[in-house]
Amino acid sequence: MSSRETILGRIRAALSDRPAADVPAVPEVWPETDADRATMLARFGEEIEAVQGELRRCGSIDEARAGLAKLVGELSCSRLGAVDRPLARELVEGLAAAQVAWVDDQWDKTALGRLDAALVTADLLLADTGSCVVECRTAEERMMCYLPPVCIVAARAGSLREHLPAAWQDLVPRIAEPDRRGEFVIVTGPSRTADIEKILILGVHGPKRLVVFVVE
Repeated sequence: MSSRETILGRIRAALSDRPAADVPAVPEVWPETDADRATMLARFGEEIEAVQGELRRCGSIDEARAGLAKLVGELSCSRLGAVDRPLARELVEGLAAAQVAWVDDQWDKTALGRLDAALVTADLLLADTGSCVVECRTAEERMMCYLPPVCIVAARAGSLREHLPAAWQDLVPRIAEPDRRGEFVIVTGPSRTADIEKILILGVHGPKRLVVFVVE
């Protein structure tokens, strides 16, 4: 066992012994306004487009499936890497089996970087920032959010929350699970940087394009 694994094992053991009362309370940052789903989805769309992301609203799973197939065709995508989740399985049914590569812990970063696009699923959508909260159970799943040039996120409209404090009750119990591995990644738009002469450049530190399919 490496030093890293030893340290992580100690941390997990300590967390597993923590009483429920020690779970952090909801941070008092922004109050909830009980916004309806339509309002939150409209806000989410405005925010994600403000950072050069793209929102594809789908009224049904069939519409989302057709939309994904169309996007894959537009991208001339010969190999779509996908994280194995139920929603991802439903969406790729319209694609040829040879087009889809299910990523597991046997993949390395070189293989991930060769993918034309990645398909991940979001557990929650934060309306106030246009952000996608993605559970990454392994390092390979986490790299799926960064290495391929196009990141496609799929989510259900029911996962919309006003902001991070409103999502706190959804996240904290899952994070506190003693057997949980991995982490949650918050994705907000494609990679953006303006380090060089204050000129905005997309895709330097991550995907150049982010497309979010929301199934209503």
